[in-house]
Amino acid sequence: MANLRANSIVGVGSTNAGIVFDGATKINTENYFYLPIGNTEDRGRGRGVFGGGRTASAQNSIDYISIQTQGISNDFGDLTVPRFAGGASSSSTRGLFGGGPNSPAATPATLTNTIDYVTIASTGNASDFGDLSQEKWLLASTSSSTRGVWSGGGNPTTLNVIEYVTIASIGNAIDFGDLVTPTTYLTACSSPTRGIFAGGGSPTDINVIQYITIASTGNSIDFGDLTVARSQLSGCSSQTRGVFAGGYVTPTGVNVIDYITITSTGNALDFGDLPSIRRAFYACSNSLRGVFGGGVTPTIVNTIEYVTIASTSNALDFGDLTVAIYNNAACSDSHGGLG
Repeated sequence: MANLRANSIVGVGSTNAGIVFDGATKINTENYFYLPIGNTEDRGRGRGVFGGGRTASAQNSIDYISIQTQGISNDFGDLTVPRFAGGASSSSTRGLFGGGPNSPAATPATLTNTIDYVTIASTGNASDFGDLSQEKWLLASTSSSTRGVWSGGGNPTTLNVIEYVTIASIGNAIDFGDLVTPTTYLTACSSPTRGIFAGGGSPTDINVIQYITIASTGNSIDFGDLTVARSQLSGCSSQTRGVFAGGYVTPTGVNVIDYITITSTGNALDFGDLPSIRRAFYACSNSLRGVFGGGVTPTIVNTIEYVTIASTSNALDFGDLTVAIYNNAACSDSHGGLG
């Protein structure tokens, strides 16, 4: 039997504290001593955050959910600027929201380049992070544990720009490279190394899936095709699998859910269906679940639904957002890009 030994045990405030276990401590153990399964660095994680969006006007509200449970979202705080159809990225601690118009009249005069950030584990209003390279909307964002990446969008012309920030710092976005083709209303997800962009309008609906290596810079590379060409779709991922749900195929929406294996390349496969035709909504995830919130069916809804990413099946009811909304951005502290 192993023995646990310590040099000394001292009271609080002693200057002779010896070895101190602080922060994220990892412990390996034999079966005689049972610890919770998983990495202790991940304790407390599993929060999804939805920010901004559109009802009759642009909104600044932020909601949050616990992804591993089910239920109604809770108020988190407010963005610095009301806006919709931007993109959100995140590390395990920070969520970033970038771009989008601050008025329902999405003209160049109403577009923003603002990037806000929140501390995901807390609640409160967002703070200013910096700016995207230009004002735009209908863009997609993805992230690793260190970088947030935004791609595409319109201003009002369709853009192919990819840019990035270092999430732990504050500052303006830097050029990364270009998409295969200028695209609006695309979606994104990631593994710890790859960022995936899928679908969108260019200007007609496309089925293109493309990828980048997040830690580098450069142009995106063709990955394969979605099962259905569409825009206004939503994407999320585990570390290995990307899932793309819903979207718009002129002149109506779809309820299709596709999936890919992120480490490979190739065409998407059928995953299942959403309960209803749905578009213009965003998703977040942990390593097990993908969660979809809001959207148009064609009425504006507050519905939240989820899938188990490692399986294939139809989406199930999760709960509700605090308000019916669409074009709301979403991120989490435990998505597939965080490793």
